[in-house]
Amino acid sequence: MNEHLQGRLNVEPTLVSPRASENARRLMAYLCDLYGRRMLTGQQYGIDETPEMDVIFRATGKYPAVGGFDFMNDSPSRIERGTVGTDTVRAIDWWRQGGIVTFCWHWNAPADLIDEPPDRGWHRGFYTEATTFDIEAALRDDSSEAFGLLMRDIDAIAARLKQLRDEGIPVLWRPLHEASGGWFWWGAKGPEPCIKLWRILFDQLTRKHALDNLIWVWNGQHKDWYPGDAFVDIIGEDIYPPERTYVSHIDRFKQALGYTAKNKIIALTENGPLPDPDRMIADGAPWAWNCTWYGSFVCEKRKDGAWVVGEQYTERWMLKKFYDHPFTVTRDELPDLTRYPLPEERENGEKR
Repeated sequence: MNEHLQGRLNVEPTLVSPRASENARRLMAYLCDLYGRRMLTGQQYGIDETPEMDVIFRATGKYPAVGGFDFMNDSPSRIERGTVGTDTVRAIDWWRQGGIVTFCWHWNAPADLIDEPPDRGWHRGFYTEATTFDIEAALRDDSSEAFGLLMRDIDAIAARLKQLRDEGIPVLWRPLHEASGGWFWWGAKGPEPCIKLWRILFDQLTRKHALDNLIWVWNGQHKDWYPGDAFVDIIGEDIYPPERTYVSHIDRFKQALGYTAKNKIIALTENGPLPDPDRMIADGAPWAWNCTWYGSFVCEKRKDGAWVVGEQYTERWMLKKFYDHPFTVTRDELPDLTRYPLPEERENGEKR
């Protein structure tokens, strides 16, 4: 075992959500059992056209274990401009087919969209450059209109998460991602307001809306932005190396280990080129799962309209190696996660 991993792979399958749902607890138990031994394969769905899963299956004969989804088009400031969120329905279908669900939220700013195409159009309203919405000012006064709009947006996404909860679906929930980069409005004013928003989001979803199906994945990517162990189940890193660079990202794995002294699962929550499983094993970077971003990172559209493997970022041979590797887990290898044994059931000798 690599020295930096001594003792860090033993993660307790407890969740920060009060009264976490049974299926969320079972998924967390599975993730903890798997962590350090194998890695779940994952793929983000596209927002408009969604050929990624079919392209992967045709090339490898397998589907990824984790499907990535986005509440982007469920943001109220997008809906009022005509968007229709479709990923909740897609996620329900993915779960019914035996897959694991993870959601991010490209949160279009609640107000103050600049709306100057192309780079600052309303459809890019989650980017700092496309809005003048001031998170710091909004959080300073909870009686302000801006604060009320934040709560409105959280309520809107809570309604979608409740649909998933009512289907019994545990969600690897990754809001406010990549905050330390500053390119999204929720990170534009530094760590303090972003941490405050994270904790408000946590309180609103878990207490006000009783969403017990969430496993909280923090993806701030810098120690100063960490909201605290009581608000984080899993740590995620998003990494986009140059094209056809198949490395383990051990440096970022070690960085993530340093965010807290408490043992937390660490996942590669977004990636461009795939990491090489052999390098991951050799370097001691056992990411819990990966989630390749959509579009050209995995596929391309031919002139005849057919979608095929796109080799700009990951060549076909590496895609096949990744999905065939004994270290990686594909959807067909997942257990029935509604029956995966909890620690107390094992202690009691219960068989499932």
